[in-house]
Amino acid sequence: MVDPLLRTVWLANVAAGAAALTVRTPVYRRSHFTVVRVESARPQRDSVRASDLEVVTVTDTSVVLTWTTRTRDRLGRPRPVPADTEVRIGPADGVGSLPVRFADTRRTAYHYAEVTGLEPGRSYRFEAYSDGVRARPARTLVTLQADAPESTGVVTTATPPPGRLLRTIALANDIHFGERESGLFLPGVPSGMRHEDEDHPDMMLGAVLDDLRTPDRAADHLVVAGDLTDEGSPEQSRGVRDRLDGWGALGRDYFVCRGNHDQLEDADDDPWGSVFHPHQRLVDHELGGLRLIGLDTTRPRGAGGILDADQRAALRELLAAEPDRPTLVFGHHPVTAHAAVSNSHGPGFVLDRASAAALHALYRAAPGVFLHHSGHTHRTRRTRPDTAVGVEFLEIASVKEYPGGYVLLRVYEGGYTVNFYKTRAMAARRWSTRTRRQYLGLLPDYALGSCADRNHVVPRDFSGLR
Repeated sequence: MVDPLLRTVWLANVAAGAAALTVRTPVYRRSHFTVVRVESARPQRDSVRASDLEVVTVTDTSVVLTWTTRTRDRLGRPRPVPADTEVRIGPADGVGSLPVRFADTRRTAYHYAEVTGLEPGRSYRFEAYSDGVRARPARTLVTLQADAPESTGVVTTATPPPGRLLRTIALANDIHFGERESGLFLPGVPSGMRHEDEDHPDMMLGAVLDDLRTPDRAADHLVVAGDLTDEGSPEQSRGVRDRLDGWGALGRDYFVCRGNHDQLEDADDDPWGSVFHPHQRLVDHELGGLRLIGLDTTRPRGAGGILDADQRAALRELLAAEPDRPTLVFGHHPVTAHAAVSNSHGPGFVLDRASAAALHALYRAAPGVFLHHSGHTHRTRRTRPDTAVGVEFLEIASVKEYPGGYVLLRVYEGGYTVNFYKTRAMAARRWSTRTRRQYLGLLPDYALGSCADRNHVVPRDFSGLR
């Protein structure tokens, strides 16, 4: 990211205006909520500050909240401080104090609370605490919006689409495997961040892959929309392939396309292509009647994107053969004019206008296309299509830095849900908290996206899938 981020987000940001000891006791279950009973000494309220509260994920039955606890050292500088984790939540139309529905005595500065067992389509009041200190949102545009759940203290669970859950697909991008420093505008300006113990892209990718295999995430497939590597070198290409192969098989369990960081300047030298797919090659897959199409939108030089004539022809042939087949398209570069003018780098950073117009024309003739997944901007954002097409254009934040996560696309017979999740591993939570300070502290304004961008439901007829 370069100085357009300062121009677009800094101005908007200006306009917006010792811990208590605990004793762990056994866990018991009540009404589907996991509760840890906590006995604590009187909290030292002045020693802990709980901030950066974010309502990250809202599904039909669960809510995920994150925040950080800090104290000040002798020089007045904030530093992370471990504390306990507690969420009180109850129906918004209820009376009286809120019951504790999540509590954990394990002490951490990087809090991740997932409250489950909620009722679909219901509004809840909530409060988050650490050592008795209530967590507050950071002063960012996203969390201080008048209708943001962090500001209102109320969150409404989703109403899921009708019918059976057919499959769960994880959408991710921008791993940047092999990157040594994170958060550079230009080389050395400002100085980037390094992970203390290991390569941060490898650690963050591992956190995603581990998450996706847990029973509560249960991803059937993974789609990675570009920038798997930082430089496209043979070592980085082979290294990220090995990590992904440890999770599943390419073309069956996981699917990838190329990003601009995966493309060397010398078009005749293509290590990434020898490991994954040749340059400017469209790939397509079938999953129980659902079609996945991956586009290579990169060019030999430059950060912007293009779709060459051969790929356009191949895409036209695929879509024309079965225009109504449910289809998910993924490519690294965002497509829409809305994305072009709202991203921090400007119009030259996304797909060129001729390619974007060609895609819109193809999508108008293929009503089965329902989602176009992009990366590149390192933000989570739904953008408006350029013409009247029934396609959702979704950009997803990067794996490798704040907010550090992925989207679960849950496909039901009667539609689909989109939910963004941060990764839960402690090292990933710590790194995500560090990297939210990148770009002069403006990254949360830009990258997180609104709660509706991160979590929404779209009705659609998928009854023919299996």
